[in-house]
Amino acid sequence: MSVLFLLVIVSIAVAGTFLFAFIWSVRTNQYEDSKGAAMRMLYDDEIQKNLYNK
Repeated sequence: MSVLFLLVIVSIAVAGTFLFAFIWSVRTNQYEDSKGAAMRMLYDDEIQKNLYNK
């Protein structure tokens, strides 16, 4: 039974750590460039052509 209490405490600590990391990433604008990857996908052919022409 004491192992169960230990596992509950450890799981709450791990969940709290992930929650803290998520809140930190949102506040420091880690998700700000929401359209950049989608736009880079459209111009991927031009980038590859420029790389091979050099």
